Amino acid sequence: MTSVASLAPFLGGALAFGGLAVAVSRRRELIVRWCAWAVGVPVVTAAFWWGRPGAAALAVVAGIVAVLEYGALVRLGRADRVVLAGAVTGVVLAAWLAPGQTLRVVAVGALALAAVPLLAGDADHGLHRLGAGLLGLAWLGVLAALVPLGASALVLFLAVSVADITAYFAGRRLGGPRLSPLSPAKRWSGTVAGAAAGLGVLAVLSALTWPTALAVAVGGPAGDLVESMVKRGVRAKDAGRWLPGSGGLLDRIDSLLVAMAVLLVLR
Repeated sequence: MTSVASLAPFLGGALAFGGLAVAVSRRRELIVRWCAWAVGVPVVTAAFWWGRPGAAALAVVAGIVAVLEYGALVRLGRADRVVLAGAVTGVVLAAWLAPGQTLRVVAVGALALAAVPLLAGDADHGLHRLGAGLLGLAWLGVLAALVPLGASALVLFLAVSVADITAYFAGRRLGGPRLSPLSPAKRWSGTVAGAAAGLGVLAVLSALTWPTALAVAVGGPAGDLVESMVKRGVRAKDAGRWLPGSGGLLDRIDSLLVAMAVLLVLR
């Protein structure tokens, strides 16, 4: 089983190699993005090193930030965002403290989200609020998987990140048919090349199994398309602007969310 300690050298090496690459490129955007990674990766690694409490704390913080970004994208009101944040937090805490009750907590969260527009008597926008809230719970509630997956989530994050980067550059270089109208810039050639690179990362980390392979090769690209669908629906380029060089948190974890969901289902 992969441990955080065994991943630390790979994470440090990846940061060092990335730092050299962006220094050679002299591109300000890449340098700023690397600086954000240089701060974020040690923090995330330390959280997982702490074990399940650290993973739960990380998932709660990420969940609240993601809810704020998502709520702004789909124009949810304050009450809807508060209830959605509470529901996602409840799912994470259940995954940590009472794993057997997780599905029950999800159901309670869904009912609470439905109650907000119902109690407000919102006949004009109630359906939108309900649909957006339930999608947010299903999508962002997957962050609770950080708790049971532990170091495996870090492995997935590494693999899907490498796959995303490879897919971007390979798609631009190789061209070919588009992957989906939801994301016109993405190409099948890039997706295949990215999947191969992601599987290579899994192999190097001794984590290559058919569930992890499908999670990276299928779940990663699907997660990216989910966020693209949401952003195109509201005509937004990024989920946020606070993360230097990267937009928002959702722009960085969209592939990971569905990859984790696929891995949980297949396990």
